Amino acid sequence: MSEHVIDVQGLTKRYGDKTVVDGLSMQVKRGEIYGFLGPNGSGKTTSIRMMCGLLTPDAGQGHTLGYDVVQQAAAIKREVGYMTQRFGLYEDLSIRENLDFVARIYGMDRRRERVDQALARLGLEGRQQQLAGSLSGGWKQRLALAACMLHEPRLLLLDEPTAGVDPKARRDFWDEIHKLAHEGITVLVSTHYMDEAERCHRLGYIAYGKLLAMGTPAELVNQSGLVTWRLAGPTAGDLVAELEHAPGVEMVTRFGNTLHVSGSEQATLATTLRPYQDRSDLNLQHGEPALEDVFIHLMRRSADNYAPH
Repeated sequence: MSEHVIDVQGLTKRYGDKTVVDGLSMQVKRGEIYGFLGPNGSGKTTSIRMMCGLLTPDAGQGHTLGYDVVQQAAAIKREVGYMTQRFGLYEDLSIRENLDFVARIYGMDRRRERVDQALARLGLEGRQQQLAGSLSGGWKQRLALAACMLHEPRLLLLDEPTAGVDPKARRDFWDEIHKLAHEGITVLVSTHYMDEAERCHRLGYIAYGKLLAMGTPAELVNQSGLVTWRLAGPTAGDLVAELEHAPGVEMVTRFGNTLHVSGSEQATLATTLRPYQDRSDLNLQHGEPALEDVFIHLMRRSADNYAPH
């Protein structure tokens, strides 16, 4: 069997005269957690749906789990767990009733055994009689993941699964995702959170329908060509407008009382920032660009596919 669970080339999806996904080519390895990042409207969800057989691409080809994404979409869907951004289970049913209902709808064998295993895996046994509507966001998220796992999928596609969930619940969720990957399950997850991106084995950044960069978090930082300086102090925020138009400065990002000042021309940027080095109210230090710096830089350099021509 191929080491690639997802292997697609040139996937394209259009709606009218708008190209939502434009020539997407990517590979995801077995047991890998692959993070899919990009701004709202970038084509992440459309890409995921094409790869799991829910949408037919207008152009391109490829395979998911060894099945042709165009010709064998039904076979893909049987072996994929797809968790959407919005909670889609019944709030007036208990946790166990929801899972049992999903198993019945899909005609699963070993129904009770599957439900018991899902409850145990996600730590839901003690709450199994609680109504889904009374759960917090983090527990609803666990229930949704448990429902995705009932049919023992080989691939999980998670579309912004932690949106609106508190930091502890997000951390617990990611611990579970890493356990699944360790068992050999492949995970493709879209997210807006940079701390989550750093927990992925590899990342792809999509903006306005095009995949702009791909690699490990460290590789993306190294490949960006960005140089970043950190300018900290109580008056640093007052310098944003001044710095944004200075030579060599391509991007200024605020982090509290610290500015990340980034650019591709190292010597020019250093010359621009040198006068701030001697100010007693500021601390200037050279540092590595953060993933967020890299992704904002990529987005600013790409063209909006929904912009009027």
